[in-house]
Parts: sequence; C-alpha cells; structure tokens
Amino acid sequence: MLILVERTPNPDALKFLPQMRLTDGRGRSFTRDGGDDVDASPLARAIFDLPDVARVYIGEDFVTVARAPDGEAWTTLRIRVIAAIAEALAQGPPAIRLAEEACAAEGLEREIRDVLARHVRPGVARDGGDIVFDRLDPATGVLWVRMEGACGGCPSSRRTLKDAVERIVRRYVPEVTTVAEAEPSAEPRPPAWRRWLDTATAGPSPRPRPQFRHNGRTFRD
Repeated sequence: MLILVERTPNPDALKFLPQMRLTDGRGRSFTRDGGDDVDASPLARAIFDLPDVARVYIGEDFVTVARAPDGEAWTTLRIRVIAAIAEALAQGPPAIRLAEEACAAEGLEREIRDVLARHVRPGVARDGGDIVFDRLDPATGVLWVRMEGACGGCPSSRRTLKDAVERIVRRYVPEVTTVAEAEPSAEPRPPAWRRWLDTATAGPSPRPRPQFRHNGRTFRD
C-alpha cells in the first residue's frame, strides 16, 4: 500500500495519505484518553498502539497524526505510523465504524424515500392526501411515516399502512420490518400580530368617552 506523507504547519503533526477513501466525507478527531470513543475507529486504535502518538484526525482521504512534543522523533516514528496505517487498512474494517454506519443509514433513507415517491404517494394523492418519511430506526427496521392531507386522522389510514404501504416498502427495502404512523406535529403557533389581533377583537369594543361642545370648544368626560 502506497502511503504518502506531507508536512503540516505544526512540527509535531504529519499528514498521511493512503490513496483511498476513509470516511463518508466527515472527519473525526481522536485523543489517546478518549476512552471508548477510540473504539469507534480501528484505524485510530492501531495508531494509538504507538506510545508517542497524542492525537489522530481521520479525514475523507487522509490521516493527521500528532506526536507528543517530547516523544519519538518523526525520523523513526513516521515509519512506524505508516506501518500501523497500512496494517489496519489491510485488515478490512472501516476507518470509522460510526461514520460508515451513518452512511449506510442515509442510503436506506434515500431508498425508502424513493420507494414512497414512486410507488405509494401517487395512490395516496388520488385520495387527496400525502405520505411523508419521518424517521427510520436501522437497529429494529421500524419505519415511521406521517399521513397528511385527507389521510391525516383518517380511520382507514392504519389499514392502508399495513395492507399497502408496509407491503410495498418491505418488497423493495427488505431492511424495513414494519411501518408505523408517527405522531402528528404540533399545530404551529400563530404569529404575534395575529395573536394581538385576535385578542383585540375578541371582546366588545370599548365605549367611547363622552364629549360635548360649548362655544366651539370640545370637552371630554
């Protein structure tokens, strides 16, 4: 495996480029005392096996390693870091497990949204309603959707979910085990000007103050 090395403005940090994609685009930092957080990255854990490594940052296609200021010099530590990166990536696990799992979940969501748009929403729209993706629990396979328009609160919406929507979604996305209806969102609060107007017009209009005129002058009670 070819791993290039670049200097950084920090003399205690080097940038390693293994010529492959490591994350879904989002980087993540790890420290030696990060505890269980380091277990999310087999790559970071392998680099931290070197005692003089203080911090690791894994980007989309690079790894930045910072050494302890009084630790082993880069002339020899660099070779050991290259070997640790090569060995960890050759073993197969993703560089960051959580990032890969999140990426997989996002891929499932896109697939489900596409199925709803192609195979479910046209039929629901004929009844004057709509069905909207709410959330997915990848661990259990439960998909929550919201029925809106004429379908929102409709007595037959649950039967529609089980008899049609769940059957269709599970046919195209086997990872989904069941489809459930999410709680309706709260009614949005009216703007301040509307609340003021409703309050001002809710009660009877105030009685005008009595007034009278005398010698061209106006007097109020």
